[in-house]
Amino acid sequence: MSQYENMIARQRKWMYYLLAILILGAGFTPYPRIFLGLLMGSAVSFYNLYLLQKKIVDFTDAVAQKRSPRGLGTVSRFAAAALVVIIAIRYEENFHIIAVLIGLMTSYLVIMIDFALFRNRD
Repeated sequence: MSQYENMIARQRKWMYYLLAILILGAGFTPYPRIFLGLLMGSAVSFYNLYLLQKKIVDFTDAVAQKRSPRGLGTVSRFAAAALVVIIAIRYEENFHIIAVLIGLMTSYLVIMIDFALFRNRD
């Protein structure tokens, strides 16, 4: 496996762990609204991370084959984030809006932690 594929696998694994912890927090703590907001934001963040990783692979393949590369899907990732914020505002009794916004940033936190821990290992 290449170094990039290892990084992708690690980041996805940590996002799965984080989502599992948030599910447990929503089910077993007295703060389900906050954990549901974190869960919904983190789920969309994970989806955006998946899309970005997939688009980067497609982009690099196109450049390697000397084809014109397509974009990285910024609009679709922004649209997913906007949709989750709209849902959180519409169902404010179920989702904490600040927790949703924090959840949207979790994939970037995972990327930074992964970089800090594994930059010299591979």
